[in-house]
Amino acid sequence: MRYADPIPFTRATPASMPSPPEILRLTDAIAGVYRGNRPAVDLLVIAFIAGGHVLLEDIPGVGKTTLARALAQATGGGFKRLQCTPDLMPADITGVSIFDDQDRKFVFHPGPLFCDVLLADELNRTPPRTQSALLEALSEGQVTVEGTAMPLAKTFFCIATQNPLDHAGTYPLPDSQRDRFLMTYKLGYPEGAAEYDLLSGDGAEQSLARLTPAMDLATARRLREQARTIRVEESVRRYLLAIVQATRGHKAVQVGASPRAALGLQRACQARALIQNRAFVIPDDVQALAAVTLAHRISARMGQSAHGIIQGLVESLPVPR
Repeated sequence: MRYADPIPFTRATPASMPSPPEILRLTDAIAGVYRGNRPAVDLLVIAFIAGGHVLLEDIPGVGKTTLARALAQATGGGFKRLQCTPDLMPADITGVSIFDDQDRKFVFHPGPLFCDVLLADELNRTPPRTQSALLEALSEGQVTVEGTAMPLAKTFFCIATQNPLDHAGTYPLPDSQRDRFLMTYKLGYPEGAAEYDLLSGDGAEQSLARLTPAMDLATARRLREQARTIRVEESVRRYLLAIVQATRGHKAVQVGASPRAALGLQRACQARALIQNRAFVIPDDVQALAAVTLAHRISARMGQSAHGIIQGLVESLPVPR
């Protein structure tokens, strides 16, 4: 697989149904702005509805920022961009209290974390101390500032990016940080026709300017709650767990997937079932999402591909009927 080829993250589902209207409008709205691979949009919407976060590992200029901005505008949410640099401090992310001379008291000025969609651009260029400021936000939906816990938006969604080819001046994300992301994938280059449309429109700015919300945040919250009610049969849950547990004893893996990874995969499968208008998860959901939800959460031995390991497990384990 060439570097620029996107990860094959979807599989055909013969029994799939049309998406619910509000989800179809959302994906169509984003795809109308982002001219890259449609599966990248589908994955982003799955992660958003599952209540997880996404790490995009790709080269500059393939549409990561456009994808994030389109999601924020299509859901009617507030968007903030955090440009990660070596001198970025934790308070630059969470916010800081500043003394107000007029009111004679400290007033909290929220940082960029207080939004609906956060783009943390080039996350690996900021020091570990600042990276760790995101841990609480990604896993608990809140930040602690000066000893006080402050909740983030109920629809808070983080899209972080990093360039996997440029390692100069970077700080590799620790396993604890990577484990907070529900999915990690790359976008790849757009198809020829899509890239031609991008050139014809002189970029995506005009499309972004015309983009109107396809749903409101209340609908987004309802869809997240609805996804948690999607049924997971015992046989499918055991199949999902078998894949996760197989990573822990694989000879090419130093550290296998965690229970948090298993829970994340299950929630992603529930969101995919909802998007395909099903009331239950099927093995195809597990097969389609296993690599993008588990590969970044295992430590493969030198020279081994984490993505290849997960794909191999998916193909080797028996599928429930």
